[in-house]
Amino acid sequence: MAQTNFTLTNFTYTANKPVVGKIVPVTTGAAMPKVKLVGESARTFELVKDNTLKLKKTAISNPQAFWQEVVVETNSGQRDTFRIVRDEFITNRVVAHRGAWKNTGATENSIGALQHAIRLGCAGSEFDVHMSSDSVLFVHHDHDVNGTHIEKTPAAELAKLKLPNGEYLPTLEAYLQAGLNQNKTKLILEIKPSAISKERGQALARKVVETVQKYKAQGWVDYISFDYDICRKVKELEPSAKVAYLNGEKAPAELAKDKMYGFDYHQNVVKKNPQCIEEAHALNLTVNVWTVNAPEMMDWLLERKVDFITTNEPEILLEKVSKLSSK
Repeated sequence: MAQTNFTLTNFTYTANKPVVGKIVPVTTGAAMPKVKLVGESARTFELVKDNTLKLKKTAISNPQAFWQEVVVETNSGQRDTFRIVRDEFITNRVVAHRGAWKNTGATENSIGALQHAIRLGCAGSEFDVHMSSDSVLFVHHDHDVNGTHIEKTPAAELAKLKLPNGEYLPTLEAYLQAGLNQNKTKLILEIKPSAISKERGQALARKVVETVQKYKAQGWVDYISFDYDICRKVKELEPSAKVAYLNGEKAPAELAKDKMYGFDYHQNVVKKNPQCIEEAHALNLTVNVWTVNAPEMMDWLLERKVDFITTNEPEILLEKVSKLSSK
């Protein structure tokens, strides 16, 4: 089910920063209807000037919960529910590439690899999403699974496929449900460009955003893609989404103009153009670099204070950032 025509500018909160964000129309420039909070959320949150959502000073009804639901209703009766996550996400810059699989025995892009990344304490766990021939979303890196092309195969057949670690090929819905049980590790969702057509890539982007909205996972999920039109489609559908571009040819200024969260470029691109790190930071863009497995390259990037490093060796990188933080 698609979301209503209003959304939030932010989906996280902290006890010492009571302002969450604003309730805004999804479409830029559209009129925002009058809204109110209903149910339990009206006792936990309040709407102040310009539809700003704010955590009340009174105690949260369940202080042990790491998320709170906010139910918003317009004067015409249109209603939507958002999940606001207590922001305890780790900031150690380590993103496990396809989850933590290389040194754990898990299969890459499996739910087991995600769970290992969470247990390790990674800031993020990256995974890849494709769409079946009948529009069901599956998590896998390549376009095919042992010769079975995901985009050309119905979901019922894909659901029968097993990964080397014994798991079945996970759907995006199953993967999100596994990731929403915590608020430490972000879910870095890569939308794979379609191997069939640009139009199908746009349909995939829409389906992905709708699925994230269905599970109220906006506070957990950041997006990346090699297809810039997919990145732009995500921003159109969820303006507050954190979206980074992967392909490497766009200057930080262009990304900032399109309100991207940052760039996520290959280490060779960044090594050849180290000035792009400072340029991005000057524009309030984040810098992520992939896929960095060599310890010396990790050191080079850490010295330059990149925001994230995506790696198949999260254990090595975690040790390095731990030593840096203890100095």
